Amino acid sequence: QVQLVESGGGLVQAGGSLRLSCVASGRTFSGHDMGWFRQAPGKEREFVAAISWYDGSTYYTDSVKGRFTISRDNAKNTVYLRMNGLKPEDTAVYYCAASIMRLPIVLRPTAWEYWGQGTRVTVSS
Repeated sequence: QVQLVESGGGLVQAGGSLRLSCVASGRTFSGHDMGWFRQAPGKEREFVAAISWYDGSTYYTDSVKGRFTISRDNAKNTVYLRMNGLKPEDTAVYYCAASIMRLPIVLRPTAWEYWGQGTRVTVSS
């Protein structure tokens, strides 16, 4: 079992930045792909970004490419999501997720085994 705790959400004006953090505990952090997903009101949970355990490759949904950066610090059991140039349409609850490493990585939410409780991001226009 892997426990995930997110932090760093909040209210920010359009164009601003936030950095989300997710600390993992329980079973070893190693051997797990890590990802960020989000769910806006009335919408399904969607993939945002992921980082592979295997080789550190990163993956992004098209709408955040060039603005968001995912990274991981294996020594701290922590994954980050740096969000720049935030837009009102980025408003959502952001969830950290972990999955046993897969090759190739699987990005659909239903494939991820462990989830955090979520942190809310609100971007005002």
